[in-house]
Amino acid sequence: MNNYYRPRRSMLYVPGCNPHYLEKARSLQVDSIILDLGAPILLSAKESSRDNVVNALKQGGYGNREVVVRVNDLDSDWGYDDINAVANLGADAILLSNIENDTDVFAGIKALEQAGDHTTPIMVMIESPLAVLHAEEIAKSSDRIACMVMATSDLISDLHARPTLERTAIRTSLSWVVLAARAYGRAVIDGIHSDLKDMQAFEYACRIGRDMGFDGKSLVHPFQLPYANDAYTPKPAEVENAKEIIEALTAANAAGRGTVLVNGKLVEHHHVTAAKRFLELSQMITDLELDNE
Repeated sequence: MNNYYRPRRSMLYVPGCNPHYLEKARSLQVDSIILDLGAPILLSAKESSRDNVVNALKQGGYGNREVVVRVNDLDSDWGYDDINAVANLGADAILLSNIENDTDVFAGIKALEQAGDHTTPIMVMIESPLAVLHAEEIAKSSDRIACMVMATSDLISDLHARPTLERTAIRTSLSWVVLAARAYGRAVIDGIHSDLKDMQAFEYACRIGRDMGFDGKSLVHPFQLPYANDAYTPKPAEVENAKEIIEALTAANAAGRGTVLVNGKLVEHHHVTAAKRFLELSQMITDLELDNE
């Protein structure tokens, strides 16, 4: 696990233009919130949104929820001003938009450092075909990267593809980014599901992402939260199985055997490593939910 590892089952975008939503996020059962200054904000509301987010950060009150600020692209009229405004205000991470290579990562870090912030972790948005192709380059560029966040809606558009229940058009891209993230110890979050009427498809997308190895899913509406949290929460039977794996292989090793069968499945050392990580995550989720009640 990297230094910034924590539960991110649900990561909710909260538009900076709406003070009511910024306030409501303080009471939601969500693991991470993204105070959003990016593309969804109208050009006429960019500066007022920035002021709202600055005030929200100064006020605090988000409990143990991870607080992330998404800034505008650095090549836009607002990116550097966003970073200068939110640096050192206590955000848990700064989410850099439209990252396509390591040069973009370095530019974002440099901007933060020029603003006097040398410690706040960054997150990077993977939202274009070029970003996917450069996922490994991006993932290995800096240990300041806490998380890679997919922007699947943008990606589908850029691919000239269509959204489907099985997510056929982007399965390869999703797997490629997960592979890059895991190779360098980064967390990785699945993209949004923009059809707010089809919750069955949303729930299915959550479970596809979970099974592919994502840490959680980004969301655009609070009513999606229970589905994402449930999909990415370890179930009691899974927790017990993880404990059984650890205990069984420990006993087998003591008896001079390197493998053991647990519930008919062969268990080796890497299964124990995964089981320990699973139990640690389960406990972190339990603690987070208790703190945010």
